[in-house]
Amino acid sequence: MGGKRKKSENEGMEGDNNSKNSIKKMKKEKSEILPSSIKNKEKRSAVHAKLKHQKKLEKRKKLKARDAAEKRALELGEEPPPKQTPRTIENTREADETVCMPDDEELFAGNDADEFSSILKHDRSPKILITTCRFNSTRGPAFISELLSVIPNAHYYKRGTYDLKKIVEYANNKEFTSIIVVHTNRREPDALLIIGLPDGPTAHFKLSSLVLRKDIKNHGNPTTHMPELVLNNFTTHMGHRIGRLIQSLFPQDPNFRGRRVVTFHNQRDFIFFRHHRYIFESKESKQSDSKGKKAKDAKGESITKEKVVARLQECGPRFTLKLVSLQHGTFDTKGGEYEWVHKPEMDTSRRRFFL
Repeated sequence: MGGKRKKSENEGMEGDNNSKNSIKKMKKEKSEILPSSIKNKEKRSAVHAKLKHQKKLEKRKKLKARDAAEKRALELGEEPPPKQTPRTIENTREADETVCMPDDEELFAGNDADEFSSILKHDRSPKILITTCRFNSTRGPAFISELLSVIPNAHYYKRGTYDLKKIVEYANNKEFTSIIVVHTNRREPDALLIIGLPDGPTAHFKLSSLVLRKDIKNHGNPTTHMPELVLNNFTTHMGHRIGRLIQSLFPQDPNFRGRRVVTFHNQRDFIFFRHHRYIFESKESKQSDSKGKKAKDAKGESITKEKVVARLQECGPRFTLKLVSLQHGTFDTKGGEYEWVHKPEMDTSRRRFFL
């Protein structure tokens, strides 16, 4: 009899514990209700604001704890804890076999034999022909006039009714090294076609976010000096090839006295174009001691320190390019072979980049 009673008592205790655990789970679920599951708009916004405030408080606590740990380590003469690097799309990109390595001998051997080697080795000087599509717009000529001021030794020719293959033949006969075709749609430039001469390749770019010089606040006017060229983040074999194509448009002897910089910055396969002038200025900054007060010398005068500061002034234009296709040889829509073509199924992952 005693054994039976003990069993029933134990079963009763277990039942109580289970009921307590279920109540706790219910409370947790209630406290962790997602705002998206609430239908009432006012209640949803209130829950969202509360969650946001809680996250903010937790973040502030973590920052205070980290600062206190750093301060304690400095006081004890120890190394402070390492700073955490934030997770971004760039540093969590998918592994790519085509990323260029500094000891890649095949890449350097290919550079000596590609279509741009004669220009980049100073055997030929760049000479660019700029033209438009057959149906030009009002904003197209303004963009072309600014391109002419950016790219040295560039010449504009009206398209007329000529076929692009005939223009390529004419440019080859006149010893041009590249052709740039500005395509417009609905009175707005929307694409660039860059054709390397005489053997290609042909790159087709989508053009977006165009801002002309007159629309840039406090813009500067460019000089006729040869610009410095900056190419950023062209890391893969395809990116390296596109970088060399862009490089072949500009002379390889920049005039540093002119302080002109043309930048092509690749980020997530979008190529951002910027055109700046820079200047170096020396500024006096007052030194402060460890307590944050102004440091003074023996005479009681505040100690100043000279600091060199670089200032930038944008000259324009400003636009963004996105590679659509890269074709072997000069422009040929029917029989041309494509090295690379962008397809919609390539955009399934946000962390996959091709340039």
